[in-house]
Amino acid sequence: MSGLLSLESVTARYGASQALFGVSFEIAEGEVVSLMGRNGMGKTTTVKCICRMIPSGGLIRFAGQDLSRLPSQRVARLGVGLVPEGRRCFRDLTVRENLIAAARQGPWTLESVAALFPRLGERSDQIAASLSGGEQQMLAIGRALMVNPRLLILDEATEGLAPLVRQEIWQSVGRLKRETGMAILIIDKSLRELRSVADRGVILARGRDVWTGPMHALNADIASAHLGV
Repeated sequence: MSGLLSLESVTARYGASQALFGVSFEIAEGEVVSLMGRNGMGKTTTVKCICRMIPSGGLIRFAGQDLSRLPSQRVARLGVGLVPEGRRCFRDLTVRENLIAAARQGPWTLESVAALFPRLGERSDQIAASLSGGEQQMLAIGRALMVNPRLLILDEATEGLAPLVRQEIWQSVGRLKRETGMAILIIDKSLRELRSVADRGVILARGRDVWTGPMHALNADIASAHLGV
């Protein structure tokens, strides 16, 4: 595996309040990494820095390119697909219109997204606002895949969903790992499911990376100290 994304001593602020204090980690080509931590520890802020939604210090490189001066749309075109916290579909557009809004040429098409999430194919002409919460999450993932990313970022992709829908989302993530070789950065609270799909984990505490390693090395003591489980 070769390096795809690297963060070196990344800092970020919201006004006078500092949120990140030198976060560093890497994601290799084809690797699934879980970004973990209690609420408010900097996980979503880190994602916003990667996707250039907020300014940051330190160095963020993707596929060998410095992202620090790029606007968010350029980062997406480089191959970073984001499923943001809270889904944020275009509610007044149809499923199909949502999927093609940011589509780039590649293996992910309307047909391949519908193969991953058959319900999206069945509801192609429905307005996104009429979908269930789980279907909207599938649509958000499908829309990110239509960018044909080299790195897919899932920020709390199962938050607030019914257990059966969460299971379907996790199965889809496992399928992406097995069948695509796509790198994935995933934020979620379910340690059991993260263990089933992630190769490595990074734990943030108060804006700092306090642990990184293979998921099998994340023992009960580490989880209790930093995750509250």
